[in-house]
Amino acid sequence: MRTWLVLFVIVLLLAMLPLVGDNYLLRLATTVCMYAVLAQSWNFIGGLAGYPSFATAAFFGIGAYTSAIMQNYGAPIVLGWGSAGLVAMIFAAFIGGAILHLRGHYFAIASLVLAEMLREIINGMPDFAGGGKGLNLPILPISVTAQAQFFFYAMLGLALVCTATAIVIHRSKLGFSLRCIQQNEDAANILGLNTYAYKTAAFSLSAVFVGFAGAIYASWVSYIEPPDVFDVLISVKPMVMVLLGGLGTIFGPALGALILLAFEEVVWRNFLTLHAAALGLIIVVLILFLPNGVLSLWNDWLPRKKPAR
Repeated sequence: MRTWLVLFVIVLLLAMLPLVGDNYLLRLATTVCMYAVLAQSWNFIGGLAGYPSFATAAFFGIGAYTSAIMQNYGAPIVLGWGSAGLVAMIFAAFIGGAILHLRGHYFAIASLVLAEMLREIINGMPDFAGGGKGLNLPILPISVTAQAQFFFYAMLGLALVCTATAIVIHRSKLGFSLRCIQQNEDAANILGLNTYAYKTAAFSLSAVFVGFAGAIYASWVSYIEPPDVFDVLISVKPMVMVLLGGLGTIFGPALGALILLAFEEVVWRNFLTLHAAALGLIIVVLILFLPNGVLSLWNDWLPRKKPAR
């Protein structure tokens, strides 16, 4: 009950942001919500199941291009967004059959290849998907401020649904099974768990939300190209966010998203060439000094219950 109350308070505060913030603040808030979705989605397969997936960029790009292509052919924006999540989920379920039998770095490498493969496919389809020139999307016939508010609420709603799904999963048989897989997959198989089915479910669920996020992002920026939406950093950043906030936790991914965006705005805006180096440094520091994320500091600070006498 307390978890749902915390989520409600956070959403209520964020929903009031357009009343007090300008377009710049709304842009930052929209980006935080998008980052939270990507991180929470990665947490399903990476944090709970322990599978280091680099497929986030592939799902994000699929969502962006599915929505863009459909809208360019006259589909309503809502239909484009819905189709994006569905196509990303189908792709994940299909490709999961090939790579979810792998483990560890073998799985990581296989998932990393997906985004690059899709980028080359899009580059080879100039007539249908714009090729290397990218695609323009229809711009909503409303004011700039109204657009900023619309996309903020769209991304906030997606982040809310994604986080609510995470709460349900953590308390469900799926969440328990994924944690068993993370601890010892062979033992889970021996105990009768259909580990492949649970991994596929987590992988596909991750793809749905990332695909939606990619679709909303495409409409938000109104122009996409392969190097943008299939960028490897889209796969790396969610991992860093989850490590920052707390691996396998409910609110850790969102907290990590907020911290990483603040770091981007303060540091990377002034030292753009150090972008990748800064990410690497954060990962090293987290592994060495804060392996359980920022939320672990809060849990350590809370007073422990005294044992009953």
